[in-house]
Amino acid sequence: MTHLARTAGLTAAVAAVAVTGSLATSALLGMGASETTHIAASLAPAAVATVLASIAAPRVLRHAPTSTRFVAVALIAIVIALANLAVLALEMVVRGDDAKILVILLVYALGAGIAVAVALTRTTAPAFDRLEDTVRAFASGDLSARAGRLGAGREIDALATTLDGMAAQLEDLRGRERQIETTRKDLMTAVSHDLRTPLASLRAMVEAVDEGVVRDPETIRRYVGEMRASVGQLSAMVDDLFELSQIDAGAIQTETRRVRLDDIVGSVLASIEPHASEKRLALHADLGRAADVRCSPRMTRVLQNLVMNAVRHTPADGTVSVVARRDGDRVELAVEDSGEGVAAEDIERIFEPFYRADPARSGAGAGLGLTLAKRIVEGVGGSISAQTLDAGGARFSVLLPVR
Repeated sequence: MTHLARTAGLTAAVAAVAVTGSLATSALLGMGASETTHIAASLAPAAVATVLASIAAPRVLRHAPTSTRFVAVALIAIVIALANLAVLALEMVVRGDDAKILVILLVYALGAGIAVAVALTRTTAPAFDRLEDTVRAFASGDLSARAGRLGAGREIDALATTLDGMAAQLEDLRGRERQIETTRKDLMTAVSHDLRTPLASLRAMVEAVDEGVVRDPETIRRYVGEMRASVGQLSAMVDDLFELSQIDAGAIQTETRRVRLDDIVGSVLASIEPHASEKRLALHADLGRAADVRCSPRMTRVLQNLVMNAVRHTPADGTVSVVARRDGDRVELAVEDSGEGVAAEDIERIFEPFYRADPARSGAGAGLGLTLAKRIVEGVGGSISAQTLDAGGARFSVLLPVR
C-alpha cells in the first residue's frame, strides 16, 4: 500500500467518524429520520472535501516549514466549517442573523486557530533548530555536541535523547579507536626498540665469528650461548606478540573449555620449580575453597607470567606464594614474593607493553608478560592489579568471575 493510499484511507476514516458523530448528535437532539438523512446528505460534500484536502495537503506542504503546516491545519478546518455553514444556509437550516453570528464565530475561531498554530510553532521551531545544529555539528566531526532536553513534546524529546545516545556511543567508539591506534603506534615503537638490542648483539657476534675475529673455542662457545639466549628472547617476544594479536581478535570470548584452578596452579609451579631451585626459592600454594573453581585455560599463561616474574625478581633464598580465596561469585588469585616490590610511580604503568620499571623489576624478559596477563584477565571479565606489601615484596592480584 502506497503512502497516498494510506493517507486517503486514514482521512476517509476520519471523515466517516465525523459524519457518524454528527448523526449521533442529531439523534440525541431528537431529530427524526428524515431530518437526520437530510443532514447526512448535507455533510457528504464536506466529507468529500475533507478527504481531498487530506490527500492534497501532504503533497502541497511536503517541503513547507512546521509553522506553515500548523497554520494550514487551522485554515483547512475553518474553511471546511464555513463550507458546511454555507450548505446549511442554502438548505435554509440556518437563516439570517444566525448565519451571520456563526460566520463571525468561525472567523474568530480562525484567528484563534492561527494564533495557537503560531504559538505551537514558537515552542517547536527552536527545538528543530537545535536538532539541526546538533546534526550539523556531528557532520563536521564534533561528536561532543548534544541536543539535550528540548521540552518540545514527548516525540521530539525522544528523538533528541536517541540522537544524544547515538552521539555518545560514536564518541566512545572514536575514543577507543584513537586509544587503540595510539597503543598500536606505541607497541610498534617499543617492538622496534626491543628487537634492535638482541638483533644488534646477534649481528655483532655472528660477524665476529664469520670474519675470524674470534677464533678460540672457549670464546666461540660463549658466543654461541649468548646467541642462543638472544634467539630465545626473540622467539618469546614473537610468541607474546602473536598471542596478543589473538586476544585483540576476541579469541577468548569464543572459548568454552574450563580447567580447575588447582590443576592450573599445580602445572605452573611444576614447570617453574627448576628456575626457583636455581635461586633456592621456596614456592608455596594455598588455594583454600577456591581449589575447585573452574576458569579459562588461558589463566595458565597468566599465572605462569606472574610466577616467573616473581621468581626473576626475588633474591636468593626468598619465597614466592600463590594464594587464592573465593568470595561469592568471584575468586581472587594472587602471587606474592619477598623481593623489593614495585615503586609507586611504576604501579600504574607496569602493565604497559615493554614498560621497564626500576632495576628491581627490570630483567631479561621481553616486556610483554604483564601486558599479556592483563589482556587475558580482562578478556575473561576480570581485573588485575599490583601493589607493594608493607613487609616488602610485590603482590599481583587477579579477580575473576566464577561461572
